[in-house]
Amino acid sequence: MSAAHTHVVVIGGGISGLAAAHRLVEGGARVTLVEASDRLGGKLKAGSVAGVPVDLGAESMLARRPEAVALARAVGLGERLQPPAVGGATVWSRGAQRPMPTGHMMGVPGDLSALAASGVVSPEGLARIARDADLPPTEIGDDIAIGAYVGERLGREVVDRLVEPLLGGVYAGDAYRISLRTAMPQLFEAARTHPSLIAAVRALQARSAARQPAGPVFMGIDGGIGQLPLAVADRLRAAGAEILTRTRADEVRRTGAAWEVRLPDRTLTADALVVAAPAPEARRLLATVAPGAATELATVEYASMALITMAFRRSDAGGLPRSSGFLVPPVEGRKIKASTFASHKWGWIADAGPETFVLRTSIGRFGDEEDLEREDTDLVAASLKDLGDAVGLAATPVESRVDRWYAGLPQYPVGHLGRVARIRAHVAALPGLRVCGAAYDGVGIPACVAGAHTAADEILATLTPGAGPGE
Repeated sequence: MSAAHTHVVVIGGGISGLAAAHRLVEGGARVTLVEASDRLGGKLKAGSVAGVPVDLGAESMLARRPEAVALARAVGLGERLQPPAVGGATVWSRGAQRPMPTGHMMGVPGDLSALAASGVVSPEGLARIARDADLPPTEIGDDIAIGAYVGERLGREVVDRLVEPLLGGVYAGDAYRISLRTAMPQLFEAARTHPSLIAAVRALQARSAARQPAGPVFMGIDGGIGQLPLAVADRLRAAGAEILTRTRADEVRRTGAAWEVRLPDRTLTADALVVAAPAPEARRLLATVAPGAATELATVEYASMALITMAFRRSDAGGLPRSSGFLVPPVEGRKIKASTFASHKWGWIADAGPETFVLRTSIGRFGDEEDLEREDTDLVAASLKDLGDAVGLAATPVESRVDRWYAGLPQYPVGHLGRVARIRAHVAALPGLRVCGAAYDGVGIPACVAGAHTAADEILATLTPGAGPGE
């Protein structure tokens, strides 16, 4: 069977499903994409506040990985890619805004002088970190929680005040549960050969400096990252793909050599199927055809959070630091976990609202989600209270909005890679079936795109004998 005569159904219209559909169409397949909600994009969502366009979900993508930037260029957004206008995030630690120290890997320090100069960690905490070189090697086995490993080597203070807020920004998770092997695989491997954690970080940094391409670390898109799924969908439609929103896949089943996807009003017949839905929905769909995968998917946990976006008169926000925002360690006991000064960080937001200053805060993380049930006005008030204490902001927003992302980010606990391998083994036993999404290989946009491309390439290879990935 050639790809030109292949019909593939993709279930899930987030960036993973869209990227998989795009790859399949490029490979010559006919695609039907099914999305249960009324919009595409998943956690990528464009909107506005006080007439200024903003992102209401993810706001940037890692540019040091090529997949997401390449997809943006492929769908015509290349000229709209923008790096942050300013960097220099701070950490609200020990009662003050302190510069984010240089020379760290996701908060794990390599440059102790920079860490000391930042003031993020106390003198006692610095003294504890210095003991790393004299400690016996730590047994990490097949996997270990980041917080447990870093805490044993460097002490809890560096975990609580630096690693936790940085990991929280990526996973909205708990450093004492997140897998080192999954979230920081290079450090996991280096830790196997370096008895000192500081030495392992420095070795990785030296290797990275020699290989790292020039250019920004992160990229945004003029108009918001939320423009990316819309642009991908436009390309899919132009290529003849069928996109169904507000359409829930009720059931999938294998009939002979084909797949059937039962929708509320009809049944689709396909040669192959990509399930790009979140873990709970993937579990429901695969319960009958791949019960082993469904059992594993039932163990995936998610964190929920709220993003509070506020617009102020620029004249009222003139005293804010010229930075991209700040992180808040959970041990500070505050409601907000971070704040982004969007009008500083993104030139396109500043240009769109020259008299307006937009910022956003985040509330909620894994195991700390009760506040999400409070009224919008309460979350705005809590944000303003912390902003006042953190940076002296005393203004009242001219407009605000709260977006709750329930089950927004899957968690990667110790053993996550083994779970993913088992899911994929169960799925691979069925011809023409693949899964992809944030629940598997990474929560960032490039990781989601990469996983989607792998799923699509494997489908195309199985349907086109002799074809390799991307052919």
